[in-house]
Amino acid sequence: MKLVSTAALGAALALGMTTMATAQDGIPGPEEDPYIWLEEARSDEALDWVRAENNRTMAHMAQDPRFDELTAEALAILDAEDRVPYVSIRKDGLYNFWQDKQNPKGILRRTTLDSYKTDNPVWETILDVDALAAAEGKEWVYKGSSCLPPDQRLCMIALSDGGEDATILREFDMTTKQFVEGGFVIEEKSQGGVQWLDEDTLLVSRDFGGGTITESEYPFTTRVWKRGTPLSEATELFRGQASDVWAGAGLIRDNKGVVHGRTAFRAISFHESINYVWHDGEWLELDMPKKASIGGIVDGHLTFSTDVDWETQGQTFPADSLIAVDLEEFKRDPNGAKKTLVWAPAERQTKRGGGATANSAYMAILDNVVGKVVKIDFEDGAWVQREVALPDNATLSVQTTSSETDEIMFTSTDFLTPSTLWYSDGTGDPEVLKTSPSYFDSTGMEVEQFEATSPDGAKIPYFLVKPKGMEMDGTTPTLLYGYGGFQVSQLPSYRSLTGKMWLEKGGAFILANLRGGGEFGPGWHQSAIRENKQRTWDDFIAVGKDAVARGITNPGRLGIQGGSQGGLLVGTAFTQAPEAFDAAIVAIPLFDMLRYHLIGRGASWIGEYGDPRIPEQRAWIEGYSPYQKIVEGVDYPAPFLWASTADDRTHPAHARKAAAKLKELGQDYWYYEDMTGGHSGGVDNEQRAKLQALQMVYLMQRLMDDNESE
Repeated sequence: MKLVSTAALGAALALGMTTMATAQDGIPGPEEDPYIWLEEARSDEALDWVRAENNRTMAHMAQDPRFDELTAEALAILDAEDRVPYVSIRKDGLYNFWQDKQNPKGILRRTTLDSYKTDNPVWETILDVDALAAAEGKEWVYKGSSCLPPDQRLCMIALSDGGEDATILREFDMTTKQFVEGGFVIEEKSQGGVQWLDEDTLLVSRDFGGGTITESEYPFTTRVWKRGTPLSEATELFRGQASDVWAGAGLIRDNKGVVHGRTAFRAISFHESINYVWHDGEWLELDMPKKASIGGIVDGHLTFSTDVDWETQGQTFPADSLIAVDLEEFKRDPNGAKKTLVWAPAERQTKRGGGATANSAYMAILDNVVGKVVKIDFEDGAWVQREVALPDNATLSVQTTSSETDEIMFTSTDFLTPSTLWYSDGTGDPEVLKTSPSYFDSTGMEVEQFEATSPDGAKIPYFLVKPKGMEMDGTTPTLLYGYGGFQVSQLPSYRSLTGKMWLEKGGAFILANLRGGGEFGPGWHQSAIRENKQRTWDDFIAVGKDAVARGITNPGRLGIQGGSQGGLLVGTAFTQAPEAFDAAIVAIPLFDMLRYHLIGRGASWIGEYGDPRIPEQRAWIEGYSPYQKIVEGVDYPAPFLWASTADDRTHPAHARKAAAKLKELGQDYWYYEDMTGGHSGGVDNEQRAKLQALQMVYLMQRLMDDNESE
């Protein structure tokens, strides 16, 4: 069951490798930008530059006596054998993907529920990615699987070489634990994926060559591939347009694996889609808002989610509501089937995902940034909701569900409480199944929630996690974290690395709930996109200044951090208010917003930021683009920028060019590029630990050690 909007899908896709070095329509070219050559991800010249920067950064950070200690602390947490092994429930057992010191690339494994309930489950290895990578001489990264329901025996395994989003696909048998000899194989890497129609048929959305990907480098066609035939002979099922962000076809399937129909979509912008259903031998456009999406089947009904008010059939369904139609009626008359309201948000509520068991649906809700989960059933002709008995004042999620039974698992967490895994077989309240160990000493620490006032008067909530004994005297080293985009929510959670490496050592941590995120529903997001994106940057700066005004910290002890869209956020903050901060971690960022549509998969995010090729929209973007805002005569807070060579989403060029420009102006900065790892950073735990230690040494040197900027 899909209980999220296209924007949430965007969290997975939102955030590439081709670039264009020509000036067009007011877009800077080589004459205006001397660092366009850094947009070539793997050119010899660019990689020589990267190695020199990495050597400079490591030579400085690694000589700090805290570096080895911090690396060891991070690695101990990342490799911990007693962390909760989260699972997915399948017909043949519970599946888990596990990485540790012995298995840095990871193993796919399974166990039984009875064994999982013990302190030391017995695991059966299904796929050893380290062994596969060694045998084939590749840096394989496991990117998940698509399996044929209901048995889920046959799966298409996705593998990435070095961590890119682009993958290859190979058919795998979960029973024999082997790749299928002569089975479905796609060895050409691409964005896109597959769905199983039946044991011998796949729906494939890939780069088929000959102009089958969009400007954003995503597929816009789906083909039907029959077993034993070449992929080149697969029959086209659906075709969008090259101008789309992406497009493709899929299936309406129930929990027993029965296919009830075929759907398709054209994402005409990042947040807008035109939806279709195969009806009477043709693709019928569905009469629904472009900011709405088709969900799954619940109790004989097909669900829809909408991010805007939906006026239809003489009624209005409010934005963020869940809507349903009788499945059989929909199959007869897709646009005429009667729609009913399943759930609508109260003030400052929003839904944030969920899942379905064999007989019920579950939906996670944020209520003023506090979690709830409701169980939804269709009983006696009406939709009935029951709140699930889970902890109050916590972030709650549906972890996994069974489509065969009513088994379900939930997670609960907050800033100071390790994550807890809950289990129910559907007959009673959830019970604690596993609890994560404590990875830092939270004794005496506390959490408070405040509000900052943005320049336009909007109230922006933020959480403060205070170390033991903290006085509100403005002297505490403080790390402010934010994101503020793509309707992605930033929620209280147990941040073991931050706790061990920062809070335990006397630092404070702030999590900001900025407009552009999803904490209060689609309206919270839509109020700060495109021409209003500056509101996100204003909110973040306002939170920092509010923290200073309250005596939490002072500008010389305040650092900011964010990644991807959050990297753009940090870039705007330190270029617009350099006096307000003394450290800035800019991770895997967007940064050059006048060329972002040409770099990586930037063109897919025009719905969030606007199109710099259009003069009116370029004016919005030029007003904040951090790369262009790095100018002579301004004292910036010596940012730490990091990226990944294998990042085919935001692309390392953004961070590289920022560092190069700072160097040209004689500004202090640090740069590090992970040569593998992709957008998530770090192929294995050892790399991730080193990245964490680099950032923490940087923060401590800037914010904890004595310095003149305090």
